[in-house]
Amino acid sequence: MTVREFLRLFPSCKENEPMSAHTYLKIGGPARLYLVANTIEEIVSAIEVAQRFQIPWALIGAGSNLLVADGGFDGVVIQSADRSYEINGTSVTVASGMFTGLLAKATADAGLTGFEWGVGVPGTIGGATYGNAGCFGGEMKDVVTSVDAYDVVNGKRVTYTNVECRFRYRDSRFKHEPHVILATTLMLHARNPVTTHKKIEEIIEKRKEMQPQGAFSAGCLFKNFEFRDESELEKLRCNGDEIPSEFLAKHRIPAGWLIEKLGLKGYTIGKAQVSPVHGNFLLNLGGATAQDVIALSSYVKMKVRDELGILLEDEVQLLGF
Repeated sequence: MTVREFLRLFPSCKENEPMSAHTYLKIGGPARLYLVANTIEEIVSAIEVAQRFQIPWALIGAGSNLLVADGGFDGVVIQSADRSYEINGTSVTVASGMFTGLLAKATADAGLTGFEWGVGVPGTIGGATYGNAGCFGGEMKDVVTSVDAYDVVNGKRVTYTNVECRFRYRDSRFKHEPHVILATTLMLHARNPVTTHKKIEEIIEKRKEMQPQGAFSAGCLFKNFEFRDESELEKLRCNGDEIPSEFLAKHRIPAGWLIEKLGLKGYTIGKAQVSPVHGNFLLNLGGATAQDVIALSSYVKMKVRDELGILLEDEVQLLGF
């Protein structure tokens, strides 16, 4: 009855929609309900209605960093699809559904620099803000001035400053408190569009060289390992591995480097494979199940823990498990 009422209020909502059609991994069973929310107001309204009818709900962006269970999700999946943005001088306010790559190019067109690296991040601005995404020397925390969000517990819209977002490596307050990111405001700097587009092209080429192309993937499977002091690397050193000085200087060991050291590139379970190109990318070779991915991820984590004494943390988000 509650599902019927939700469908009446949101007639564009689909039933039993396969989530494999909406994730970069191309994996996942059906969502009981699937709603594409084209405005911020529709996102908030859908959440409020779902809560009123006690329907489980989840908000997704582009599905770039998402693994959905083979059994799907028994609730409503709301896709943030508001791709609007507004540029005022060097300030850019972006709705959560805007693609990071498109925004990088749009800001470059407008003669702004500081977000060129965004072309290397798959997904949307909402997801990038949520996980403090970054690559090629940039991170969201470096450019965000404020975030507009919906406080799920109190049922109200709020605005947080950069400091209040509590950004850390691939982390923010939004990973720990029930909020939905609606829009993000960035502060960039003026620069010649020719120069910014050249930088974007360089990043695209580097990405092609370093990351697998033409395969179904959710990007990096694990966070890079952050260590407090070098005593945490004792087992790694005992393994006979020389740790590059740049890793030590940043107090961060790339997960892909660790996985490659164990000879796991190309390792396969079912139809899921550790990329032969980049150790921290997991690929769907075609027909992989969520269980294949979980099994492969668990195996890699176990090997890194047992042989190197390092516990890797998942970066991919799970839904329906």
